[in-house]
Amino acid sequence: MVGDRFTLVQDRKGMLWDLLLYVPTVTALLSMAAKFWYGGDANLAYLLLFLGSFFFMTGANRILKTRLMILPSAPVAIEVNDKHSVGLGLRNGERLDLVADLRFYPDYSGRTFGIAGLDGVGRRMQFVFHKGQFPSAQEYQRIVDILGKA
Repeated sequence: MVGDRFTLVQDRKGMLWDLLLYVPTVTALLSMAAKFWYGGDANLAYLLLFLGSFFFMTGANRILKTRLMILPSAPVAIEVNDKHSVGLGLRNGERLDLVADLRFYPDYSGRTFGIAGLDGVGRRMQFVFHKGQFPSAQEYQRIVDILGKA
């Protein structure tokens, strides 16, 4: 496979922003759930407990998979070849190629982009990458330019 290879790094600054977003949100939702539970409104408590649990799982996945790249299924490298397919090196050592129906989703703020496509066995896969995961702003802009043309 001939193409551009981008090695990703941990985005600690982005992780701090995510913590500042998710920790107060989850804390507030779970606190309100406890208040309503002991206040006698169990239905609203269940709803807030569900929302708190959902935001906790979403935030944990975002931090552990995309920001810190700790989970085994987290991409640690991206390779874009001349045939406009994307190869991803995963933390667990496996390689995943998106070979069909490749879609690029740029963010309007220019800090994040998404890639979706079908792998070799036809499963739809999608990944989100942040500007802070690239060693330099020039590398981030280069991959955005490459994928935007594909």
